[in-house]
Amino acid sequence: MGLCLPCLGGAAEDVVETPDPDLKRRQLAEAAEKRQMETVNRGIKNPTSVEQMKKKKEEVEKMTTTAAPSGGGGGGLRWQVG
Repeated sequence: MGLCLPCLGGAAEDVVETPDPDLKRRQLAEAAEKRQMETVNRGIKNPTSVEQMKKKKEEVEKMTTTAAPSGGGGGGLRWQVG
């Protein structure tokens, strides 16, 4: 009756080959990286300006920590009660 043999025309076109494991791994890594970037940048119209603002804020914080007096006691004004 009806036999289904792959050697009869057209069956070779239906075979799906699995990609190389290294290629598959690289594609999955790229997709994960893309998803991560989309998650990080969600709701941000200009991600480069946000990065610049972060860097500037870090620089300001670094300058304030290095500019703070390192002597004990605070080094500020002293109030006299009396």
